[in-house]
Amino acid sequence: MSKAAGKLKSLKKHAERITHTTKLKTNIPAGMAAAGPPLGPMLGQRAINIAAFCKDFNTKTAEMKEGVPLPCRISMNSDRSYDLTIHHPPATFFLKQAAGIQRGTMTPGREVAGKITLKHLYEIAAIKIQDPPNALLTMQQMCEMLIGIARTCGIKVVRDLDPTEYAQFLEERKVIVEDQRRELLEKREAKMLRTG
Repeated sequence: MSKAAGKLKSLKKHAERITHTTKLKTNIPAGMAAAGPPLGPMLGQRAINIAAFCKDFNTKTAEMKEGVPLPCRISMNSDRSYDLTIHHPPATFFLKQAAGIQRGTMTPGREVAGKITLKHLYEIAAIKIQDPPNALLTMQQMCEMLIGIARTCGIKVVRDLDPTEYAQFLEERKVIVEDQRRELLEKREAKMLRTG
C-alpha cells in the first residue's frame, strides 16, 4: 500500500458525518404536517426525527386555521436537533383571500381576477413585514412589492370597492373560470389521446 492510500484510509476514519448547513425551505399546511411525502423524505434525508417534527409543528400551528400554507425554514444541527422558523402565509394567499377568489388569472395584465382596496393591501403589508426576510423593508416598499404580486395574480388594487358591484363581478368571473377549466380539460384530454 502506498503512502497516499494509507493517508486516504486514515482520513476516512476521521471524517465525520456531513452536516447540512443549508436551511430546508418548504411550505407546510398549518396543523397538517404528516410523515408521508413530500415532507417525510425531505426530513429523512437530513436525519431529522420525522414524528417529533410533525408533532412539534402541529402543536405550534394548532391555533391557526387548518390547511393554511405556512412557509417554514428548518435549520439542522449536528446533534440531529433542528430550529424551526414558521413565517406568515404567502402574500398570494392573503391577496386571494382578500379578493375572495380561489385562483389568480391565467393571463396577468389582460384580465382581472379580483379587486382589493388599499386598506386590504396595507393590512396584508402590516402582517407580511413581520417576517424575517422582510424585516429591513419600509412599509412603502412592502406595499409596492405587494402591488406587484397582486398584478401578477390578476388582482386590481382600487381605492373604493362597492360590495354589490363586486359581488356581481365575482359571479361573472365564476363563469369565465369554468370556461377556462373546461378548455384546460379538453386540451389535456386531447394531449392524452395523441400520446396514447
